[in-house]
Amino acid sequence: MKAVKSGIGGWLLVLCLLLLIWQPISLGLVASSMLDALASGGLPAVLILLTRLIVTGFGIAAGLALLGRRPGAVTLAKVSLALSAATDVFVYTTPFFPSNRAPGETPVYIAVSVTYSIVWIVYLFRSKRVRETFSI
Repeated sequence: MKAVKSGIGGWLLVLCLLLLIWQPISLGLVASSMLDALASGGLPAVLILLTRLIVTGFGIAAGLALLGRRPGAVTLAKVSLALSAATDVFVYTTPFFPSNRAPGETPVYIAVSVTYSIVWIVYLFRSKRVRETFSI
């Protein structure tokens, strides 16, 4: 019988790095590219940017909690991923946030974003490493 690996490694480490490194970099790139558009986008664009900042903060907190093997870390990561997907869907389906997507690309962006989050949430539910590491 195969021994179940525990600890932060494998795909769990990849998720932690995505939450701690990729998500903040992505937010930084989006925010810096839309600074000029904030004046024309008005309050809705500012509120969406602040929402994305808060969601990214949840992601950072989840990544740190997972790395620190904190109680509730897995739940926080699931919530963070769900919030990220919900925010992306809102941004992609409303006119409040400036974009340069071509017509017809929005459904693809939504599908990729939602699939990304669902895959990681399913991983957190099903992973033997996650269950072993966090005793769930």
